[in-house]
This record gives sequence, structure tokens and C-alpha cells, in this order.
Amino acid sequence: MENKDRKPAEEAIVDSVDTFSGHLEALRAVLIKSAITIAVVFIIIFMTVSWWFGFIGKGADIVVMGPFEVIRFYFRTSGAISIGLSIPFILFYLWQFVQPRLIPKDARIMHTMLPLMIVLFLIGLLFGYFVVHPISYFALISMGEQNFDVLITADEYMSFLLVTTIPLGLVFQLPLVVLFLNYLELLDSELMRNVRRFAYFGLLVITALIAPPDIFSHLLTLTPMILLYEFSILLVKRKEKRDRLKEEV
Repeated sequence: MENKDRKPAEEAIVDSVDTFSGHLEALRAVLIKSAITIAVVFIIIFMTVSWWFGFIGKGADIVVMGPFEVIRFYFRTSGAISIGLSIPFILFYLWQFVQPRLIPKDARIMHTMLPLMIVLFLIGLLFGYFVVHPISYFALISMGEQNFDVLITADEYMSFLLVTTIPLGLVFQLPLVVLFLNYLELLDSELMRNVRRFAYFGLLVITALIAPPDIFSHLLTLTPMILLYEFSILLVKRKEKRDRLKEEV
């Protein structure tokens, strides 16, 4: 009798180990495909970096301090662009990994959120590229030219460009994060309204951490973050109303 009870338990352990090994193998495939995608895109960008430089430099007067800085700048530029262009593919690989392991309801939600995630990330990047970066860059340069001879190296310029674009792409994910937390029943529209003052203070702190140190950049970064927070409240409120109607039916 004891042997019969032990056998199903051993089979359950073997099945769980096989399942875990299968998950690890699938995740390993995702990582390999993502690495190959980034590498291929990196090579293409690196070979055409002169063409991309027109979009990156945007007419700014930048210099290099030596031959190694040229290579470093080209590598950083190619790396940043290749990772950005590879994100949709990486998300697709992750979706292929996650989808079979989700219940139909969660799969439908994720299927809707992934395209929105990409769109919001691109909107944040474009907002940083066309609005925050040029205004803050030339404002700081103009401030410096009042008392100094300003010399901007390629490394410094690239760092500034990344700081004024990538964080905004992440910040623009706020509505999706809020909807996800609401789906997990960790917050609702009433709670978001009640903690609005604290949320604004938190957004101000985040702005101070990610934005360049000038008042123009802070205002340009904080304003869309506040608007996104208010928009998130409206989205959650609409979802709650829709859920109540479904329950009544």
C-alpha cells in the first residue's frame, strides 16, 4: 500500500521537474533569439552609422577628443539604436513564451497590452527626441555660452540624448502599469484620487532623477507625467464602470 502511494508522488515530482526543465529550455530559446536579433540589428546599424548620425546629431556642434572616442561613440550609438529597434521582436518572443502558460482571459489582456506598450514607448521616445531633448540641450548650451566657451564631446552628447529620451519611453508606460495593478485589485480610481498629492510629489521626485537639471526640462517632463496620471484615473474609472455593468448583467 505504501509503495502504491509513493509511486504517484514520484511521478508527480518527475512531471514537475520535466515541466520546469521545459520552461527553462523555452526561456533559453527566448534569450538566444533576442541576443541574435540585437546582434544582427547592431551590425546593420554599425555599418550604416553615418546615415543615422544625421538623426542623432540634429545639427549640434560636437567634437571628439581622440580616435578611441570615435569608436566608443559609434558603438554606443549602434547599441542604443539596435536595442530600441529590437524591443518589438523581444516582446514578441516573450509573448510566444508566455502565451501558452496563460489562461484565456489573461492571454487576451496581454495580447491587447503588448501593442499598446510598444506604441506608448515610441510616443515617449518621440516626445523626448522632438521636445525635451532640443529644448533642454539648447537651453543649457545657451546658459553656458554666457560665461564659457562650450565644447561638447560626442560621448557627452550621446549620454545627454539617451537621458532625455529612454526614460520618457519608460515613463509613458504609466497607464498600462496602473491598469495592470487595477486588474490585480491593488488599486482603484478612488484610491488614485485620494493619493493624488502624494503621487504628484512622487512624479516630481522621478522628474528630478531622470530629467536634465534645468527648469525647462523639469516642466516638460513633469507635465506629461501628470497628464498620464490623470488619464490613468479615467481609464481605471471606465474599466470599473464596465466591470460593474457586466456584474449586473
